[in-house]
Amino acid sequence: MVRARPTRAYLAVPAHRARLVEKAAASAADAVFMDLEDAVPPSEKAAALDEAVRSLSTLDWGTKTVAVRLNAIDSAFIDQEIRALASLARLDAVIVPKAERASDVCAIADRLRAAGADRPAPVALELLIETALGLVNVDALAASHESVRALHLGVGDFAASIGARCSDVGISPDGYRQTGTAQTGYASAPLDLFAYPMMRVLVAARAFGLRAIDGPCGAFRDARLTESTAQKAAAMGFDGKQVIHPDQIEPTLHAFMPSDAELAQARRILEAMAQAEAQGQGAVTLDGKMIDYANVRMARRIIELGS
Repeated sequence: MVRARPTRAYLAVPAHRARLVEKAAASAADAVFMDLEDAVPPSEKAAALDEAVRSLSTLDWGTKTVAVRLNAIDSAFIDQEIRALASLARLDAVIVPKAERASDVCAIADRLRAAGADRPAPVALELLIETALGLVNVDALAASHESVRALHLGVGDFAASIGARCSDVGISPDGYRQTGTAQTGYASAPLDLFAYPMMRVLVAARAFGLRAIDGPCGAFRDARLTESTAQKAAAMGFDGKQVIHPDQIEPTLHAFMPSDAELAQARRILEAMAQAEAQGQGAVTLDGKMIDYANVRMARRIIELGS
């Protein structure tokens, strides 16, 4: 089995901004997607597609995963985008925005295959779950077509879709907390608006063998907030997180790399279980805690992430 390339820091870049695209190709990001949708005004759609084709044909992308985010399935641009992109060898995937219905995903997959019939392997699909309907249908979307390889959570549009009073992309609104006072005796506790949609997308991705990518932190100049939101996604089990500025790449990569202490503990668990197996046992006590094969599987995941 070939190990998938990492997609820990997934950099978004407007496709019509040639200088930014070139910087993205040379960046430390694991993956890049050139955006033809929200980051591109209607007057620049044609130029964005031309630049995406040029960049895929001429730039050195190294070992990065390279994707293009299409316009909506009902847009006036998507037919031309599919025709222009489907045969390009360096295109790994297209990101389908506002994925909501399995039939739409299948239609895009079939059109890509027909337009790129000369490719040795079809273009993969990565689905952006960013509406209430998309989240309700996420299981069907994940299972909709063999070309689907990843699910992304679109945090900004999702918040708008459910009517949340957010002002910052990817951050819970200030009012979303349990509040208490000394008089009531209740403690104040912040809540996380995105905990449920993140887990919902993650579970669907894992159920169908897909990668899971969290949405971006809009506060791109705040390295601490960028890293803390990435740490949350990494701790949950996500494979990566979208970033919208090069300054977010390093703290995001750092968040998805296990610490030396985590790696050392994972290796201790494997060693302890190996010794237990040699003695005919399926569990062992380590540091006052019982260790069994579930711990082994978790430890192997941590070591894999660190390699």
